[in-house]
Amino acid sequence: MRPVSPLPAHLESVPFTVSEARAANLSRGRLRSSDLASAGRLLYLPAGWEFELPSLARALSAATPGAWVSHLTAAVLLGLWLPAWLQHCRDLHLSKPRSLPQVRRHGVVGHTVLAYDDEIMLWEGIRISTPARTWLDLARVLPLEDLIALGDQLIRQPRQELELRSQPWSTVQELREMLTRHPKMQGIVKARAAVEMIRAGVDSAPETFLRLAMIDAGLPEPELQVQIIPGDSYSPAADLGYRRHRIAIQYDGGHHLTREQQSRDNRRDAAFFSAGWRYFKFNADDLANDFHRAVGQVRMALREP
Repeated sequence: MRPVSPLPAHLESVPFTVSEARAANLSRGRLRSSDLASAGRLLYLPAGWEFELPSLARALSAATPGAWVSHLTAAVLLGLWLPAWLQHCRDLHLSKPRSLPQVRRHGVVGHTVLAYDDEIMLWEGIRISTPARTWLDLARVLPLEDLIALGDQLIRQPRQELELRSQPWSTVQELREMLTRHPKMQGIVKARAAVEMIRAGVDSAPETFLRLAMIDAGLPEPELQVQIIPGDSYSPAADLGYRRHRIAIQYDGGHHLTREQQSRDNRRDAAFFSAGWRYFKFNADDLANDFHRAVGQVRMALREP
């Protein structure tokens, strides 16, 4: 038996389309070899390939004319915040315009939708829904508070040294534009409620949940990124607080466990205490308790003279 010729280096470890196979001069016989498996129409997988979402999404969108990656898959690829129960989902969502037949592939969730050209972008060679459009697409499945948390993360100012981008994913205005464009989408009522509660200045989803818990309990809506000296770039800031009452509130997530971050946190804490503020720090234990104890503590502080 004639030995199987090796695949080109750029195809040997990723899914690829029949068009890419032709461009690499692979014959029909080579595509029927035992080291390749069909992944549906116009798509091939190298033997031993382990699931890897970006390469599969790229190949599937390329093999499906007119389609783009959307919904949950778009959120995962872009690294958008998602609740824990969705973070490891392997469902692959592809959307098509209503003028084309719905995507029908094994392992793919197909959608036929109304989408404008500026709601789809090219990201690392993949046609994909914009973050604002992805937020609206997920309104049908996300609970209200999670949809608000995702919106908070879309509009926050990124930390360029960590995220390699200098601009927010979206703006509140862009999210509102989505609501105007698509008034009959599933989840639109929830999305309208969510956009009214989205705020800039939230660094993490637990901070959103803390803010919402305080509001739901009847407390005044807290300010965000509260500095001891407003407008001073060197002044320490707390995640939330009430300036008039000199109350500062901090949520410490997992990244606060590093020695460097703990040193920064200690300096910030000392600055608030020295300035005479009442200062509260909450963590994952409070989050697991839906911030009931935290809300009670803040309520009592607001009642004190």
